[in-house]
Amino acid sequence: MSLCTSVTSVVKDFRRPPSETFIIGNALPSVKPAAHLEFVRITSLFNQLEDFLYRHLEHVLRESVRDFLRRTEFLRLPSNAYAELAIVVEAPPRLQMGDYALPLAFELIKQAKKYGTYLAHPRKHPKEISQDVATGLGQIDGFEKPEPAGVGYINFKIDRARLAAALAADQAPAAAVPPGKVLVEHSSINPNKAAHIGHLRNAILGDTFVRLLRFAGREVDIQNYIDNTGVQVADVVVGFLHLEKKSRTEIEALAAALRFDFYCWDLYARVSQWYEQDKQNLQTRAATLHAIEEGNNETAAIADLISTAVLKRHLETMDRLDIEYDFLPRESEILHLHFWDAAFTKLKEAGVLTYETEGKNKGCWVMRRAGTANALTTEGTADTEENKISEEDQKVIVRSNGIVGYVGKDIAYHMWKFGLLGRDFGYRKFFRYSNQHDCWISTTDGEKEHPHFGDVAEIYNVIDARQAEAQNTVVEALRGLGHGEAADRYTHFSYEMVALTPRCAAELGYDLSEEDKSRSWIEVSGRKGFGVKADDLLDALIASARKEVDSRHPELSEAERAATAAQIAIGALRYFMLKYTKPSVIAFDFKDALSFEGETGPYAQYAVVRATNIFRKGGFDPEGFCRDETGLVSAPTSNAAAHGDAASRVSTQDFAKYLAGPEGDEIWGLWIAAAQTSYVVGQCIATTEPAYLAKHAFQLAQLFNTFYHRYPILSEPDEGRKRFLLTTVAVVRRELIRILAAMGISVPTVM
Repeated sequence: MSLCTSVTSVVKDFRRPPSETFIIGNALPSVKPAAHLEFVRITSLFNQLEDFLYRHLEHVLRESVRDFLRRTEFLRLPSNAYAELAIVVEAPPRLQMGDYALPLAFELIKQAKKYGTYLAHPRKHPKEISQDVATGLGQIDGFEKPEPAGVGYINFKIDRARLAAALAADQAPAAAVPPGKVLVEHSSINPNKAAHIGHLRNAILGDTFVRLLRFAGREVDIQNYIDNTGVQVADVVVGFLHLEKKSRTEIEALAAALRFDFYCWDLYARVSQWYEQDKQNLQTRAATLHAIEEGNNETAAIADLISTAVLKRHLETMDRLDIEYDFLPRESEILHLHFWDAAFTKLKEAGVLTYETEGKNKGCWVMRRAGTANALTTEGTADTEENKISEEDQKVIVRSNGIVGYVGKDIAYHMWKFGLLGRDFGYRKFFRYSNQHDCWISTTDGEKEHPHFGDVAEIYNVIDARQAEAQNTVVEALRGLGHGEAADRYTHFSYEMVALTPRCAAELGYDLSEEDKSRSWIEVSGRKGFGVKADDLLDALIASARKEVDSRHPELSEAERAATAAQIAIGALRYFMLKYTKPSVIAFDFKDALSFEGETGPYAQYAVVRATNIFRKGGFDPEGFCRDETGLVSAPTSNAAAHGDAASRVSTQDFAKYLAGPEGDEIWGLWIAAAQTSYVVGQCIATTEPAYLAKHAFQLAQLFNTFYHRYPILSEPDEGRKRFLLTTVAVVRRELIRILAAMGISVPTVM
């Protein structure tokens, strides 16, 4: 396998600011697995190498060529045309040819024909044009001298020694950060039963995106919307009161049990069967739901008791994956603090909502369905009598009985998010994490001192693809209210469902028909009680990893083996959920996720462990290997041995020496791959697709393993070359740790 990697876009710089925490009372017991802090912490020193970053150099190259053409009038274009000139940057077919290739001659000829201009010399052949441009350009800072190649191409080689020295030194200049706070809403699990495997995909996607944004230097609020007054909670209340005939006191005793959410899981499935047995039973649901929404009654109090207990279990489950939240806005406060009333008034005044006096939606307040012909895509454009909404294009927001649907409440909630509602929640502390960070929850009458939530610049909602219409309706409501800029900064971070492979379902104890066994995947259903609880999945993964750890490392203590198994299992799960693009349906499988080979979390973790072992065996500290006392790479000195790892310094001359020639080309491919971390992070943010980072982790680990097997580092007799090879390992190890940390994956000391 070649160690070469090509990339295609301009790099961006990313840093993570320190997060704010609130210190109160005593820490609650942690349910997280123990882990080594050096691997869990998220570093802010990303790969921001100023003038020498690979993608930045691409930008420098493009602009240097543009400036040359403008200054020399090599192509006589109108003065404003140079800024629009398409200067394509490609990757040569072989790294030996260079790092970049510009098919510039063809673009110049194309533009000459377009504008009727002429070149500053009589020759028109692409090969001759590329020769003249290469000669005229001369050497660009950060590059070797350009070389014409083929018919019309110019190849450019990066000054490898300079880039490698900067990358090894981990230079981190300040990066420009867009203003304003970002709000990421994820998880949003109905608090009526245990979280399941589908919720894990949502939470892992959302948590990873938060980490990416914070790496980019953004201030982020993490919110988890709690629908504690919805039909799912009502169904569990029905189960306790009407199927099990339990009192409030009895329910309180059950809620204090270790896994109350598991109890509710089974009860929820039984209630669904009860409804199917007799449709009249649905009237009980309707009455219960009405009582919950009305509030200040025994049924509402029981619903609050159940939803609060289940919510705490959800937070504990997610905490096992190192997933935390800042604020838990609840639907009950959306109702009781009259958020909807304020939003309803604004929507009617703006003409976004219309009252239907006839037809199937008579007595309802409706708005135009998103995506229909005359959707509110222009600020201030409301439906008039001449532009009446047809019934098929109507989206009911308030039903004829006066009850507002969940989309209406969602509109009010998002107006609050952007600071457009004129109302606010009360806040109280709800849950404390082991790192002393407090998670707040909404209330009607909260604490006087609290963080400021809402009023953000951008919103990302991690919600599955089935909610696309509802999400689009909220966006159109914002546009109709005249908040087009806010609508443009509202992103539905959609994803597809998680299913099980038949093998996985069988391992979890489900009885499968012959037809089920032949399917590619089996869909889960919480309402039917068929699915995988998140905690059960984590327990099974940890148990499976523990068997492997016990067999490989019997010398470790019980606590060490438990911690290692947890890190491997959680890394496997998080990686598995992230490696698939969001529109893909995931068929989860234990064997595939826990494999130490292939595109898995353990494979990437093992590459880091392998790199660390090289330094351990050599008696070096991998964290400080590349740096001297000032934090800079420098040439070896006579007293280097007195400073421990300072003996590992590699001079710029050594970098140039060992990165030259065919063997240097191979190793250079690994350095280039390591230099792409910041670019990939930027790509993930721009496309809201964390799968790119998972792919980058796998490819870098794969390249490193090839390098590891090809070069016997510690037995290298040439001390200068040995230092260079160790520096290569240190850089790749550092970047892999950062990449995995951005995915929420820590690395154990052994595997």
